[in-house]
Amino acid sequence: MKTAYFDCFSGISGNMIIGAFLSAGMPLDYLKCELAKLPLDNEYQLITKNVTKQGIGACYFDVKPCHDQDHQPHSRHLHHIRELIEQSSLAGRVKKLSLEIFQRLGDAEATVHRCSLDEVHFHEVGGVDAIIDIVGAAICYHYLGIERVSASPLHVGHGMVKCAHGMMPVPAPATAQLLKGIPIYSTEVKGELVTPTGAAILTTLTDEFGPLPPLTPEIIGYGAGTWELPIPNVLRLYLGEMKPPSPAQETAAILEATIDDMNPEFYPFLMEKLFQAGAADVFLTPIQMKKNRPGILVTITSHLANHQPLLDVLFAESTTIGIRTHPVARYTLDRALHTVETSLGSVRIKIGKAGAGILNISPEYEDCRLLAEKTGIPLKDIYLEAQAKGYQLLKKNQKK
Repeated sequence: MKTAYFDCFSGISGNMIIGAFLSAGMPLDYLKCELAKLPLDNEYQLITKNVTKQGIGACYFDVKPCHDQDHQPHSRHLHHIRELIEQSSLAGRVKKLSLEIFQRLGDAEATVHRCSLDEVHFHEVGGVDAIIDIVGAAICYHYLGIERVSASPLHVGHGMVKCAHGMMPVPAPATAQLLKGIPIYSTEVKGELVTPTGAAILTTLTDEFGPLPPLTPEIIGYGAGTWELPIPNVLRLYLGEMKPPSPAQETAAILEATIDDMNPEFYPFLMEKLFQAGAADVFLTPIQMKKNRPGILVTITSHLANHQPLLDVLFAESTTIGIRTHPVARYTLDRALHTVETSLGSVRIKIGKAGAGILNISPEYEDCRLLAEKTGIPLKDIYLEAQAKGYQLLKKNQKK
């Protein structure tokens, strides 16, 4: 799985994201060609150069608005930006991602200013530089074939920053709103290290925040910030392949008993009692015992620290006179339970995951069976629809 990991030890901004992508192999000529599809009437000039920050070589990217001294930079409402992107000849997936980023940014601004989304008036982030950063990030993301994005906790800085509304605390209110639910931290480094544009891009793209995941880096890029700081003012980007981690290993115990003299009608009750006593699994296997007598091997999987309750049930409810136990290693997928709405009703689904990868989706049999009995629709059809709805739900959640 092609994975990008943003190491944000010095914060993140829109131009640092583009610089990191360029450093990691994004062709500048292709980026310029795609950005030219925006109807911006030569409002900007792109600046790129190689720089060194505290001994680290990085790519510096910037957007210089083109206007005369008497003409101020554009500030736009969200609907102006939406029209500008939709009227372009950019690829549909680039438009979609760009609009998702601006929508997220608009929602944050509306919350902070306590106004409707239509009333949000973008100032700094409505200028041509923010539009280029956001659309450019979407272009780079798709060109590089990135399938998953992770990021470190964000170093936000501290102090005050001058915005269109005056002096604001760091992080700026819109940035703080965008970072709800995201791990952040501050050190003695002063300044606005995470900008609204950077926060909007990263929180839209990123699937998870945390330490570097198991990743085989193929290339590492560095995007430079503008300021000179006590620390290297760069954004590090790892690009590489991430394989789903192995299923988790845990210790379990197997309890076994062989029985050849018990009424078969008693086995369902025995299994029920074993599950009530804490068995993780119980199954029966037909076997041939001594003197070629047919029998049953009762096998119990236990995660209990003390197996005595299971031993008590097996001795009390069966005719066995001996039980074997031995430890085993058990490998398990991460599991989650969701409910999906099919055309016939609600069905619970079990999801088996290994890291970010979805390996199995299983609709709950009893839910499907009840719907089949109620509607007369074949059970297999209900099962397949619920499974398809499960995959749709996961894809929707992954895009958020």
